[in-house]
Amino acid sequence: MQAKDHKTMKKLLISAIMMTMATATMADDTTIKVLQTSDVHGHFFPYDFISRKEDRGSLARTSSYIKKVREEYGDNVLLLDNGDILQGQPVCYYFNYVNTGAENVAASVVNYLGYDAEALGNHDVETGHRVYDKWISEVRCPMLGANIIDTATGRPWLKPYAIFTRGGVKIAVLGMITPAIPNWLNEELWSGLRFEEMTSCARKWVNLIKEREQPDVIIGLFHSGRDGGIKTPEYDEDATLRIAREVAGFDLIMFGHDHTKFEGWVRNEVGDSVLLLNPSCFAVNIAEATITVGKEGKRIEGRIVSTTDQPIDEEYVAHFRPQIDSTMNFIGKQIGVFEETVSSRDCFFGSAPFTDLIHQMQMQLTGADISITAPLSFNAMIKQGPVYVSDMFNLYKYENKLYTVMLSGEEILKHLEMSYDLWGNTMTSPDDHALRITTRTTGDQQRVGFENLLFNFDSAAGIDYEVDLTKPDGQKVKIFRMSNGKRFNPKKMYRVAMNSYRANGGGELLTRGAGISKDSLESRIVWQSEKDLRFYLMKEIERQGSVNPKALNNWRFVPEKWTKEALRRDREQLFGKR
Repeated sequence: MQAKDHKTMKKLLISAIMMTMATATMADDTTIKVLQTSDVHGHFFPYDFISRKEDRGSLARTSSYIKKVREEYGDNVLLLDNGDILQGQPVCYYFNYVNTGAENVAASVVNYLGYDAEALGNHDVETGHRVYDKWISEVRCPMLGANIIDTATGRPWLKPYAIFTRGGVKIAVLGMITPAIPNWLNEELWSGLRFEEMTSCARKWVNLIKEREQPDVIIGLFHSGRDGGIKTPEYDEDATLRIAREVAGFDLIMFGHDHTKFEGWVRNEVGDSVLLLNPSCFAVNIAEATITVGKEGKRIEGRIVSTTDQPIDEEYVAHFRPQIDSTMNFIGKQIGVFEETVSSRDCFFGSAPFTDLIHQMQMQLTGADISITAPLSFNAMIKQGPVYVSDMFNLYKYENKLYTVMLSGEEILKHLEMSYDLWGNTMTSPDDHALRITTRTTGDQQRVGFENLLFNFDSAAGIDYEVDLTKPDGQKVKIFRMSNGKRFNPKKMYRVAMNSYRANGGGELLTRGAGISKDSLESRIVWQSEKDLRFYLMKEIERQGSVNPKALNNWRFVPEKWTKEALRRDREQLFGKR
């Protein structure tokens, strides 16, 4: 017999002995609870630092539920987080960029709650190496990312998987992130890394885990939505459903990224059932799987548990009182005065003070010919009177940078055509909706009452135009002139101010919309800010002292004999009667 055959026989013998031992120790059923949070986005405490109101969810309530489960199941609990934890609330911004000498509060929370494994999300990467490298070094549990590859070594930059034993049951957790990051983020934020396609990566690592570890249970921890998103020949942004169907071996996949609550079963290519769980976002839910392993095999059940009715863990809050107080001091600083109230809800129905204030400041900061921006919140408001740092997170939700990009007039038109196709309906009668709204409830905080993601609803300043909702998709926008009275030339190259997400291809408005190849986007960027756009908006308001936001009224939906009443009806459906 050859040496290779001896090695194979030895592996099989060891595997058989291990399985016999495992069966012996599992004469009685062993029940394990697996808990998962995802897309927490800084909702650590029972206080929304943006609205200055009590937070209906938060990890302060989740902590109470975790304690109850641990009291009942003891050590047979596995607690996982699925990323997008470093961005969202001002408490994140404060510890990411202001109080950088302290341990990042996101690390402190993960460590305090005793998470067993953490995955990386795209919004964690968006904070930049300086922030997430520090955070990763401070987190005391394994940080997982099988498809995040170190370009210098060709190997995973983080641990691909982690092994846990609970009640004699061996559990493997494989972590991955959506590979669509280069479509949203400048390479400097993820320098030295690349992101592998998820399905092939999952297949490779599941086979390796089976061979190396012989686990009783394999769990996927994926920061990637169920299905949809960006699809290219190279990868899918939201690949969870595809992996569940095409990669045999998973018992349970706990996922996130798309902010949509989900619990359900999928049958894979060999006929086995795989449980999929997504708790949505902002710590208003927690995903819970119950895994029972015994001599008769495995049983898995799952559910999504609301945390909004859980009591606040006062011990947890007391522990983090210094971080809460220092954040309150930061957001409580007055930076100026608004002479009028502005609301993001107005942005969906025409030229509005909320977005037009951002347009004006983007053009002022960059000297650009044209500004492009979108409302980043469904129903944010800054009231007339004193304006505080906290209000800046209502005005501008994300830590995007400000870019100046060179676009032709024709490309600007195509960009806007795609935006308004996502946003505006094609009306065939005055009784139709003006906007593409839906009664479908998905729990998606980035979509709310719209069919599409609201942060892709770009409008422009610096040009005068109309959007004819009776025209078919691709033919709705008519640009008349530059707002300074000069001719708008489709062949001319213009300096256009926009955020870094859009300039890097986010939402595909520049690629699929304007027809610019992804590879050439970087060459179009002629200037970029050092800090995030919110920082500059804040400094500009401080400089002006008193700001009187007004609509530019440079664009409108037409024909008004149809759209005026249709927009009124749509506003009422989305926001209710005033």
